[in-house]
Amino acid sequence: MEWIWVLLFLYHFVVPVWGLSTTSVTTATTTKTTLSTPPSPKSVKTTSVMNRSETALTLKWDKVDNNSNYNYTLCYNDQNVSISNLEGGSTVTYTVPDLTSGMEYTFILYTVFKGVQSTGYSFTTVTTPEQVDNISVKNRNETALILEWDKVKNNNIYSYTLCYNDQNVSISTLKGVSTVTYTVPDLTAGTEYTFILYTVFKGVQSTANNITTVTTPQNITKISVKNFGETSLILEWNKVNDNTLYNYRLSYNSKNVSISGSNEGSVVTYIVTDLTAGTEYIFTLYTVFKEAESRGSNIAWHTIPNIVTGLHCKYSSGGYGLTLVWDPPNGGRTAVQVNMSSTSFRNTGERLYIDGLLPAQWYTFTASAFSGPMQSIPVSITCQTDPRGVIAGVTSLLLVILILCIGIFIWHHKTNISSLFESSNETKVSSNKYKPIPLKNFPMHFSSMSCDENRGFSAEYEDLSTVGADQSCTVATLPENKGKNRFTNVLAYDSSRVKLAANPGSDSDYINANYIHGYGKKNKQYIAAQGPNPSTVNDFWRMVWEQKSSAIVMLTNCTEGGKIKCEHYWPMDYMPCLYGKLMVTIQSEQKESCWIQREFVLRNESSSEEQAVTHFHFTAWSDHGVPIRTEELIQFRWIVRKHIETFPFSGPTVVHCSAGVGRTGTLIALDMLLQQMDKEEVVNIADCVHRMRLNRPLMVQTQSQYVFLHQCIMESLQPKEDSIPEPIYENSDMIYSNALVLNEYKAANTGV
Repeated sequence: MEWIWVLLFLYHFVVPVWGLSTTSVTTATTTKTTLSTPPSPKSVKTTSVMNRSETALTLKWDKVDNNSNYNYTLCYNDQNVSISNLEGGSTVTYTVPDLTSGMEYTFILYTVFKGVQSTGYSFTTVTTPEQVDNISVKNRNETALILEWDKVKNNNIYSYTLCYNDQNVSISTLKGVSTVTYTVPDLTAGTEYTFILYTVFKGVQSTANNITTVTTPQNITKISVKNFGETSLILEWNKVNDNTLYNYRLSYNSKNVSISGSNEGSVVTYIVTDLTAGTEYIFTLYTVFKEAESRGSNIAWHTIPNIVTGLHCKYSSGGYGLTLVWDPPNGGRTAVQVNMSSTSFRNTGERLYIDGLLPAQWYTFTASAFSGPMQSIPVSITCQTDPRGVIAGVTSLLLVILILCIGIFIWHHKTNISSLFESSNETKVSSNKYKPIPLKNFPMHFSSMSCDENRGFSAEYEDLSTVGADQSCTVATLPENKGKNRFTNVLAYDSSRVKLAANPGSDSDYINANYIHGYGKKNKQYIAAQGPNPSTVNDFWRMVWEQKSSAIVMLTNCTEGGKIKCEHYWPMDYMPCLYGKLMVTIQSEQKESCWIQREFVLRNESSSEEQAVTHFHFTAWSDHGVPIRTEELIQFRWIVRKHIETFPFSGPTVVHCSAGVGRTGTLIALDMLLQQMDKEEVVNIADCVHRMRLNRPLMVQTQSQYVFLHQCIMESLQPKEDSIPEPIYENSDMIYSNALVLNEYKAANTGV
């Protein structure tokens, strides 16, 4: 800026008057004229920034001498802006437009009066910097967060202010990098935080940029397995910090499952299903809070392997050994352990040779599958070593005596001769009529049926497969009754189904249950029924009441392998429950190792009549399988039989499992066969199953259950040397009653 100084001079001008003499000129009046510029006005003393943004600044200053005649010139960035027409008010406000964000500007402000400027007032100020475009979480843990953002305009002269939790943190930048990284320390795990970030330039902050994020939640400290089976298990853990806002993610076997933690209580329970038996799984459980997950807690667990199937014996070493053979695993397993008395053998394959035995002797083996530390339910088999060596070694005299005895036997028992030497396929007289086996011949019959990998059992059981299948199930398939059937292939035959009495409000008389005739001429001694489902619980109790049943035999657990097999149809505790019009009360409950006995009282709320019902619940029998030991089921049947005989005038005994055919049919058959053994000294298992299947489909549902019936007969033929454990007395009439029954059983089987 060039300053122009105006020098004021006085000039004297002489004006002659024409026509006058010289003398006159000298005496004439001289006229004087003086010209001058005004003095410089005062400068503005101070300015203030009234408002600022990224592209504009609003300036304000007091009028010099409060004179509205003064104008102003604002000079910046090679621009001279004239500010005039300032009438009214004592201040001047001017907005400087078209500026650049986050820049420092120098202004010179001149006071102007009649073209004369003041010396000028110089000042410096800045525009608002731009806000941060994007903030991201680069890393997080339980107590810290690492935030990252791009430098605004990649400018190193900007700093930043981070505000959170009533704290303001100033963050400077590093040269040579285009991003800013800051670690926020001393935070609380699993907590949500809101951060406000400002760009700062010479004390001026940008508009705010917010980010809400969370710290990593704490890890689960302990996971426990509360229940497990072949294909399922239950995981349980405490909620982290008892916080219902946290959820959880379970990872295993390439699966990810989201689990809510908003349920009531401080514990989270999750049932893992569809596992493969005998397999080790690594479960990783994460705490999840919004977008953050914990480090993860691991637990390794083996599921229980499936039971050993296809167990059978083969002759070896001329009768001085046996080879046990079983099926390859269905699922995983690491070994099979075979127990014989107090001796154990382990094998990783599908066969085991056992020597040191005696010819023509019966041996009982149990086999269990192992997977890591987990053991399956044992299965048992009774095998005879090869008797042919003994027969070949007897003397001629004994052979003659044997032939003579056989001849006498043939003479007196022509009708039963074929059962002595018959193969498994020769036991049948026709497709639906079978000859009874005398008890003294049953061991040889059992051995014959067991030959060649149970070929005789397989053929005989296969022949029973179509028995009764041609009977109608019209009522069971009506639309209003379909939902009452647990399984579509197990329907009540029309000819033998149990009919419920007419009941106002009910849609039919149907329940999935059939009458089964007992031993001898005892018609309708049993009712074989499916386990109640949620819609048939009331109907089930109606049936018990209407049929005047004094006993219910339950052969399933409500849940097996993570699947519901039967609805829990009785009260959960000693508080009475109403099922339709029947009030059911638990009077007592006694638990044994393999069964539970409960005493119920049914009260008809309409008539105030009462009826006592005993509930026999066998708990050690898996679906489609067989019990671990024949002795346990035989004892259980003995107690049930004694109850039936104690109440001869009561209605049919209700027997059920899940479908009401497999385990149900096996127990009913066992009860009838043991009565036949006692009364006739013969047994006819095939005929018994045949007759039951004419009343209800699939009774004795699997071949293993069919073979198990034969094993029970073998067990019942052998004298009992082991004493039966006495139950602990607790001043309970029911326990005392059971003890008496078991003592009777012991005496009957030991000759005491």
